[in-house]
Amino acid sequence: MNMDNRSGGILGLVRPSYGTSDPGMNVPLTSSPGMSQLSPYLNFDPAYLQTSQPEFISLEGASQKRGRFELGFSQIGGMCLIGAGLGGAQGLYRGIQETAAAGHAGKIRRTQLINYIMKRGSASANMLGVVAFMYSGLGCLLYYARGSHEDDFNTIGAGTLTGLLYKSTAGLRKCAVGGVVGLALSAAFVAFSSRDKLKEQYGSRYNY
Repeated sequence: MNMDNRSGGILGLVRPSYGTSDPGMNVPLTSSPGMSQLSPYLNFDPAYLQTSQPEFISLEGASQKRGRFELGFSQIGGMCLIGAGLGGAQGLYRGIQETAAAGHAGKIRRTQLINYIMKRGSASANMLGVVAFMYSGLGCLLYYARGSHEDDFNTIGAGTLTGLLYKSTAGLRKCAVGGVVGLALSAAFVAFSSRDKLKEQYGSRYNY
């Protein structure tokens, strides 16, 4: 028994003029055997869509992946925000102690707390922002110096050179300490970001 949609409608007022016997409703769901489904609404074959490609628009001839130069902006801004937050928290803690010891109260204490927060926050934001700027710039230089080749050595090298350069005006010993700290932090970051690859590479050897 064939069912027809002509007996239905919206609130009984609008009656559609199509049914199961309408040839326009007999749209195949597949374009051909073994192929993807054919949309019965848009009347096109999804097999022509390149679903394996990234779903974003990039400039013609540009890389599909953000490089060190593009990532540098977010790194610098993020480090400035982190520095401002950490410095502000430190300034608040220090201001509470100092104002309590000095016996300040009311508006005077509130003004002193704001001064502590702003001073420590801006100093920490400037420091971490300069470090991030050095790291991003040195990373870009290493990237282009090595023929636009990106790997973990650029990260470790940029971190080490950043520590050396940041402490270069404080003497040879502190410069070396800064280089070691930069090397340790960058190596720790590489180990953390590549932990899955390292586990896959060395896990089977040591049966982890």
